[in-house]
Amino acid sequence: MAHKPFVNYVPTMTGGVGKKELVRFYKEFFAKSNPPSMVMRLLSRTIGVDRVVDEVYMSFKHTQEMYWMLPGIPATDKQVEVAVVSVVAVRGGKLYSENVYWDQASVLMQLGLLDPKYIPKNMRDKGIEELPVWGAESARRVVDEESEPSNELIVEWE
Repeated sequence: MAHKPFVNYVPTMTGGVGKKELVRFYKEFFAKSNPPSMVMRLLSRTIGVDRVVDEVYMSFKHTQEMYWMLPGIPATDKQVEVAVVSVVAVRGGKLYSENVYWDQASVLMQLGLLDPKYIPKNMRDKGIEELPVWGAESARRVVDEESEPSNELIVEWE
């Protein structure tokens, strides 16, 4: 690691700043919280002068709290599929920073924690009937572009 590395799991703002915090995070909260069923499949890797960007398809059964992805959410025993992107910056051959992104709305939908039909009254009054989110379909589409149709959330598309 560089002198003051930085890791940020963007949707949940978990990770840390500095070696001491990151060692604690990975040892106590990251490594132990990945379900045994977790499978990751590298879809693409882009390597630059000082960055590595990985696109990963991840699936798991949510059998335990996952501090980095779902802090405070006890096991639901539901299956999750999600696409994850990691952007790692390297300086002098050492980890300088990492930002990890995924669609948290998709994950929450798959766990039954987000209902796209629940719209606050003030937004329903503006004509919004459903949130524009998908579940596992969005991750499957990353793996196979023909697995799901495009533009299903655009009413005017038909």
